[in-house]
Amino acid sequence: MSDLSYFSLPPAEQVRVPRIGDLAPDFSARTTHGPVTLSDLRGQWVLLVSHPADFTPVCTSEFIALAEKAEEFRKLDCILMGLSVDGLPSHLAWVAAIKAAFGVNVPFPVLEDPSMAVAAAYGMLDVSADTSATIRAVYIIDPDGVIQAITWYPVTVGRSVDELLRLVQALRRVRKGDVLTPEGWQPGDDVLSPADLTQEAVSLSGPDWFCKLVKDVEA
Repeated sequence: MSDLSYFSLPPAEQVRVPRIGDLAPDFSARTTHGPVTLSDLRGQWVLLVSHPADFTPVCTSEFIALAEKAEEFRKLDCILMGLSVDGLPSHLAWVAAIKAAFGVNVPFPVLEDPSMAVAAAYGMLDVSADTSATIRAVYIIDPDGVIQAITWYPVTVGRSVDELLRLVQALRRVRKGDVLTPEGWQPGDDVLSPADLTQEAVSLSGPDWFCKLVKDVEA
């Protein structure tokens, strides 16, 4: 693993943003819960959530919502991790302020990234911009360390934590490769059977062969 603490920002045109199916860039960082190395978390799902800056209103609302849903993510064997380019003292002060102002304890680690190494490795930072604020990004990493989903939001719009929870549930369900999940799927709902693309199978399946809902055997 390369030491991202000494990562230097490449020219903007050379930055490659990680994509779905890529191995998540490894890193080690200080956090509000002590040092963390991403590759040490293999075997579990990881929800890596970047935010533009501490003590900002949208980010605060998101972290409160994540904290309130943290136990539901834990039951899915999914670790939550926040990240911004702020330093550890700022993170600690912000977490304490959330507790004091709203009575909410943030139970997951918040990573510092003052060198912008992790933000750059994940494409969370526009290296041509005149600000160091990270974008509002989410990377969902599977137990093998592979990126399975990516979302990016503008600084002005908060993310839906309920949707992030649903997305992790859906990714866990389709991991076996036996089914697909339809629009708005929730655990226990019907799932989609992958189409068998042969003339005989299409003929036997009927006119809905390309979008066939079936009962979920795991429901």
